[in-house]
Amino acid sequence: MIPRYTRKEMAHIWAPETRFKIWFEIEAYAADKMAELGIVPKDAATAIWARGKDAEFNVARIDEIESVTKHDVIAFLTHLAEIVGPEARFVHQGMTSSDVLDTCFNIQLVRAADLLLKDIDDLLAALKRRAFEHKMTPTIGRSHGIHAEPVTFGLKLAYAHAEFQRARERLVFAQRDVTTCAISGAVGTFANIDPSVEAHVAQKLGLAVEPISTQVIPRDRHAMYFSVLAVIASSVERLATEIRHLQRTEVLEAEEYFSPGQKGSSAMPHKRNPVLTENLTGLARLVRSAAVPALENVALWHERDISHSSVERGIGPDATVHLDFALRRLAGVVDKLLVYPENMQRNLDRLGGLVHSQRVLLALTQKGFSREDSYAAVQRNAMPVWRGEGQFLDLLKKDKQIASVMSAQELEALFDLGYHTKHVDTIFARVFGHS
Repeated sequence: MIPRYTRKEMAHIWAPETRFKIWFEIEAYAADKMAELGIVPKDAATAIWARGKDAEFNVARIDEIESVTKHDVIAFLTHLAEIVGPEARFVHQGMTSSDVLDTCFNIQLVRAADLLLKDIDDLLAALKRRAFEHKMTPTIGRSHGIHAEPVTFGLKLAYAHAEFQRARERLVFAQRDVTTCAISGAVGTFANIDPSVEAHVAQKLGLAVEPISTQVIPRDRHAMYFSVLAVIASSVERLATEIRHLQRTEVLEAEEYFSPGQKGSSAMPHKRNPVLTENLTGLARLVRSAAVPALENVALWHERDISHSSVERGIGPDATVHLDFALRRLAGVVDKLLVYPENMQRNLDRLGGLVHSQRVLLALTQKGFSREDSYAAVQRNAMPVWRGEGQFLDLLKKDKQIASVMSAQELEALFDLGYHTKHVDTIFARVFGHS
């Protein structure tokens, strides 16, 4: 985790102290149930909780033990024995390391998703507010980066809102998919531990039991989780890229907030660069980089190997930390985004009315022209305007073929900007509802 892109709430989830606390709870809840089953003494289970629940697990001490054992769970259990005392011999009865590691990892992923869902909610709120603010602010829509037809800036933000609504739904599903617990022992047969122990630990930790595990929780669940994070990151990049384009000097329809005292360049004092959205583009790449390793983790050897372990120790914290930071940053960018309606209008007018070409095309077909003839008539008047040689409406009025079927007033009516925004309310109702 890079401190520059790490928020403390997400970092806490992945801190060693948090991990060891979760490990202890898994072991202690398992001991409780085993005491109820008569497998371990009840006073031993009581002692484990009493001496361990408020313990400050010494990360340095655990690392020291692991340097000898070369096994993290054994190192933890050894340190726990130093805290609990003789009753610690009843910890981890019939369990295997994966029972602790996998259940803990899923708990961390669930908690991380809780934060990410809150981030998405905040982003959705900012997008909705700004979308309604600019619901009818006209701007040019572009295809292939080239002026196409008018849209509104509110629609651009509504597109993003709908996309992040889908992102939220996917993340809820992905979170549910990893909300499982496996306490099934070596190779997952429950030979040395009763299934009721797993059910008890799952219930206490707010998880579902894994219907069938080998010695690990199946990694298709985690592949889905990290794939969803990757898709969300791509949605972050999509909106960030839109803002970056709109901030270009030649466009300047919207701009990241530039705070007092902020500097854009060490060399050029005039610069106001889209550094936040450029940063978001980079962070999206980092989050997406977790998807392929997660997919490759699905195919483990037989009942278990640890080829997935090193991968997850990296992608678990890194992907969630980076996406958490990115979503929060994007919400801030949207919330403070500077919007320039006058520049949007200037760009709309830049092509001398060519943005209305399709409407003229359709009108000519209604007057009896074939589509091919209509297209040719409109295009021969559009190309001079494209080269900066006059206004589209003026040229259309002078075209004898067109003038033979359409009056000047009829042509002028085709250049009404409101024609392109007449269904904005319908689209907004689809995205935001009727409230």
